[in-house]
Amino acid sequence: MNHEVMTPAPSARVLLLPGWQNSDALHWQSQWEALYGYERLQQHDWQRPLRGDWSARLQETVVDSAQPVVLVAHSLGCVLTAWWAAHSPLARTRVLGALLVAPADTEAEPVAAQLPGWQPVAQARLPFPSIVVASQDDPYCGWDRSQHFAQAWGAELVDLGPAGHINTASGLGRWDAGHALLRRLIKE
Repeated sequence: MNHEVMTPAPSARVLLLPGWQNSDALHWQSQWEALYGYERLQQHDWQRPLRGDWSARLQETVVDSAQPVVLVAHSLGCVLTAWWAAHSPLARTRVLGALLVAPADTEAEPVAAQLPGWQPVAQARLPFPSIVVASQDDPYCGWDRSQHFAQAWGAELVDLGPAGHINTASGLGRWDAGHALLRRLIKE
């Protein structure tokens, strides 16, 4: 198998946006960070995430970036992306695209109870190309809601079938098929 490092665009900065509790060492986001040199957006508190704090951190990072950014979000990171994009003018001018994997439905129980302050989920069309990758049996977001989010955000929807929360427990390893989606997104 080819292990060559391939970045989506030489002039882009790829930011990994993990969800609640961060992505563990075996998560595909962590593997992409190690393999491709992508940058994880570090949040101040992974255990008790505050939407305002997380949004401010993303805003600071995009403002400080010398390059346009590509967002690769998982779970709560998808909700962060949608919220930030609906409120920041930088989303229109500084983001080349977003791969949004396994969005969390922070309006549904039990997620809403675990993550207070993350409601409502922003429903505005994203001002950049995006792909939502969702699973038929994600315990944190029903399939109907994943379809709804993709439509509201103006994103292409990719059905991964029964893949759980598309995380380490899903057994995807470094998830080459997901990386191919990212590369395709950037080339569009």
